[in-house]
Amino acid sequence: MTITYTDPLTDVQDVRHVELSRWGEANLSITTAARPHPGPRQVLVQMKAISLNFRDLLVINGLYNPKMPLPLVPVSDGAGVIVERGPGAHKFEQGALVMPIHVPGWTGGRPDSDATPRGGPAPGVLAEYVVFDERELVEAPGHLDAIEASTLPCAAVTAWNGLFGGSEPVRPGDRVVILGTGGVGLFALQFAKSAGAEVIITSKDDAKLSRAAALGADHVINYSHDPDWGRTARRLFSDVGADVVIELGGAATLNQSLRAVRRGGTVAMIGSVTGADVERLSLPPIFMRSVTMRGVAVGSRDLFEDMNRAISRERIRPIVHRVFSGLGSFRDALAELASGSHFGKVVVEVAA
Repeated sequence: MTITYTDPLTDVQDVRHVELSRWGEANLSITTAARPHPGPRQVLVQMKAISLNFRDLLVINGLYNPKMPLPLVPVSDGAGVIVERGPGAHKFEQGALVMPIHVPGWTGGRPDSDATPRGGPAPGVLAEYVVFDERELVEAPGHLDAIEASTLPCAAVTAWNGLFGGSEPVRPGDRVVILGTGGVGLFALQFAKSAGAEVIITSKDDAKLSRAAALGADHVINYSHDPDWGRTARRLFSDVGADVVIELGGAATLNQSLRAVRRGGTVAMIGSVTGADVERLSLPPIFMRSVTMRGVAVGSRDLFEDMNRAISRERIRPIVHRVFSGLGSFRDALAELASGSHFGKVVVEVAA
């Protein structure tokens, strides 16, 4: 997708970004710096929108890795328009709407052992202008605008990887359990249904479950009313269980996810919103039932591009919960995410 941009770049000398000087949301401030210039095979991107992930909250509050160096420009996900190309940068046209990959340098295969994600420890995208290596960008699907495209780099790629990145990708007729209705959960629902899977989705909010059913979920489970929801999921799936469980909860949900998965199935370990330390976990059911526990940490540029082709073919549109306006609204956007009231993605529009 190519966008006509009106920003008089030649007159832009100073640009703004949000900087985290110490841990805690109170230590976020808007800072001004000289406009960056792209070097060889680099491009300058005017950021149009950024989207938030639960990980951003952890990073900002020092819960993700309190040893990472500060100051830091937070947030990993966004979309923007290429406004300047450095020498040898020919992959994209000027004006192309692009998104950065989550882990700089991870273009395919396994990530390097020293790979670090954007938004901590690597610099993030919460800025008016950012320079990227053109090899670390992906062009947005043509039917999406910048707000929608900004939601893809982490949540969507993670969901895609959880469903299709393993040794046995989800196929038509497979059965999938998805935990929660946040960004990853709703992308997983959309992708799984587009692949022909039967889907169960869980939440503690009946209103959110109704919206998930309207998006195509075949079965919904309110886990606050059904603490043994893993057995319920297995029963809904003909007492066989799920081929894949998109596990986003962590400590409080893992045992139920293991009850929900079928013999020889996969639990895609993605999140830990209920905690990271599991106190009681029985190992024999895992190896006796040949269950695969697969860690999923976003994905490579190749996976991102595969996903975008599917999004374009199926005309999938991300579910956006709310859009905030301007860098100054970032704390309000964080509060919205932290409240847990969102259904879909929380976005900040940086430039119209």
